[in-house]
Amino acid sequence: MSDAPGHGPVESIMPKWVKGPQDFIGGIAMMAIALFALWASSDLQGMHGFSFGAGTAPRMFAVLLLLLGAGVALTGILFEGAHLSRYHWRGPLFVTLSIVSFAFTIRPLGLVVSAMASFLISALGTPETNWKETIIVGICLTIGCSLLFPYALGLPLQLFPRFMIQ
Repeated sequence: MSDAPGHGPVESIMPKWVKGPQDFIGGIAMMAIALFALWASSDLQGMHGFSFGAGTAPRMFAVLLLLLGAGVALTGILFEGAHLSRYHWRGPLFVTLSIVSFAFTIRPLGLVVSAMASFLISALGTPETNWKETIIVGICLTIGCSLLFPYALGLPLQLFPRFMIQ
């Protein structure tokens, strides 16, 4: 008798030789990303002797990710592991939206406004957000970015919106 009344046994779409489906699928996904990165960096100049080219670091990281992905997938084959769990889109969606928001608002609104807005948008990625703490952390991170990038690193970033400067 099962724990859930009225539900039969759950059928897995994984082959029997896969003992840890979540590890196996995660490893395959990592290897797919690595292969895409290798393909995308194939036209970049590589390493010649001791001089690095533009494609050296992306290829090194892609090969490392490919090896790690193979190890994770092999772990899913050899050892018992978690079954596939339900994927939630909320977190990745809002983090992606915050990155896109930052990219579009950094020039017209400046670092202070775009960094704070980006942080608040990414905080929408979980229902567990405590807004009082989020705003305090957002203010601290915005102050840190405002000191780090233009002053400590000397990057020519405007801090405030253009209409406030004029």
